[in-house]
Amino acid sequence: MTDEKLYQVAISLIPNIGPVLSRQLINHFETPQNVFKAKTGKLSKVPGIGEKLSRIIPAEKKMLDLAEKVIVDSAKANIDIHYFKEPSYPSRLLTINDAPIILYSKGKVNMNATRQVGIVGTRRATQYGLESTENIVNEAKSTNPVIVSGLAYGIDVKAHKQALKENLSTIGVMACGLDHVYPTRHRAVAEKMMENGGLVSEYPIGTKVDPRFFPARNRIIAGLSDAVIVVEAAKKGGALITGNIAFSYDRPVFAIPGDLNSTYSEGCNNLIRQLKAGIYTSFKDIIEALNWDLEEEQTKVNENLYEGLSEQELKVVEVLKTNDRQMHLDQLSWQTQIPLGQMAGILLNLEFAGILKPLPGKEYRLI
Repeated sequence: MTDEKLYQVAISLIPNIGPVLSRQLINHFETPQNVFKAKTGKLSKVPGIGEKLSRIIPAEKKMLDLAEKVIVDSAKANIDIHYFKEPSYPSRLLTINDAPIILYSKGKVNMNATRQVGIVGTRRATQYGLESTENIVNEAKSTNPVIVSGLAYGIDVKAHKQALKENLSTIGVMACGLDHVYPTRHRAVAEKMMENGGLVSEYPIGTKVDPRFFPARNRIIAGLSDAVIVVEAAKKGGALITGNIAFSYDRPVFAIPGDLNSTYSEGCNNLIRQLKAGIYTSFKDIIEALNWDLEEEQTKVNENLYEGLSEQELKVVEVLKTNDRQMHLDQLSWQTQIPLGQMAGILLNLEFAGILKPLPGKEYRLI
């Protein structure tokens, strides 16, 4: 356990200071440790903090003790902790201003897979909704996306089960600590998910389910997804919230239209009517919206370019593929375990071969 990790977790545990203010503090003082070392007067001048909140922050020892317990208990429960500046943290969340600074995960979770699709819907799914969910996952199999949902009754758990059946990785986003499975009836499904995917939460171990956490949980589902499909949703409810959040994040949203007299199609029909969602007809809609068809064509072209690459060059290409095709130099070096001194020459060779291109800020992207 490092001091750095202690302070990272500690700042995420401060009461009454959410992810937006936490990031603001870190950006202002550069590190979580500096936040705790700062004097009240300086803290109070940070926009959004003020004098009242600034009095909470200096309780350094109390927060570090709490953070230490979270880290130790998490390790015992095989829960991994991801800080928002670490390579393992989902890059898709970095563009979202209210994303948590700490995420917890359990299982074989890759939150930076090349393709991730959210599937959500009502807990009171109809047969039409369940069959639609099954068809979506079956059609998705050809593109091998990670299926993201919330492990809730109805559409969510059906999406996870069908993903497991089709051998697709699947991530369940929880509204509690990962020492709990909610609902408890889905514990068996959750355990199977650990083998090919797993569970994710912004809440530390020991946090029990609270109805107030569900809307916050839905933003993580939306943020982790390249596109979100709302299968069935009532006029109000979590699935509709997820669809609206995904729309606000500029994620493509699709909704399955339903019977005008069906309560659990009303939300989907409204999303379509309000132009917040496209009409889902087949998984081809997702492929076209995300340009995955063009990526497939480019992949075939690139396969010829990859012939003759060295083992290390191929390793760089594969890591880029699994990280949305673009990474910072430091992250690339860390994930490939290739020293920066060697990495410069490898990247130059790949650039000359027409395989990748350098971007501003030491970012590199596969062509």
